[in-house]
Amino acid sequence: MTEKNYFVHETAIVDENVTIGKDTKIWCFSHILRNASIGERCNIGQNCMIGANVRIGSGVKIQNNVSVYESVEIEDDVFLGPSMVFTNVINPRAFIERKKEFKKTLVKKGATIGANSTIVCGTTIGNYSFVGAGSVVSRDVPDFALVYGVPARRHGWVGISGNKLEFDESGSAVDTYDNKKYVLKNGKVSIISDH
Repeated sequence: MTEKNYFVHETAIVDENVTIGKDTKIWCFSHILRNASIGERCNIGQNCMIGANVRIGSGVKIQNNVSVYESVEIEDDVFLGPSMVFTNVINPRAFIERKKEFKKTLVKKGATIGANSTIVCGTTIGNYSFVGAGSVVSRDVPDFALVYGVPARRHGWVGISGNKLEFDESGSAVDTYDNKKYVLKNGKVSIISDH
């Protein structure tokens, strides 16, 4: 028998046919359902649920009390704040089964979703975007967008570091954290330089 290169707390439950990457940690009272795939260097907090067939990238941090339901996909380096909520059915009823109607939700690379936020199914959370705590997201979030509120609306832009970007008249900005340069053109932000 080979030694595991990841950690699962003794109170956590891992179903059959689950893939867990190197150096990932799964903490107490969490449940990983069948056919889920979790990348390397992830941290799954206390009392989390990873649904059947869910795909989670590498370097993901999922804080306490988060359920990642089937039809939600999490790319690399995503941060999911404590008690944030995903949905997977747009019109749930206790007395009608709608498993064939799940709507896909995609959280793209480097995104942050703040504590107690709700992500309505069928949305895409863009690369390196930032959803403020307590927000309700009911439409797609652009790459690098800072959104918050109920419903969530864009209130600016952030860099890879998560710092707010201040664009000049020419549409350029520099993140003082790492000196990366960004351009805002036609309502979209992109990196123009790594230094």
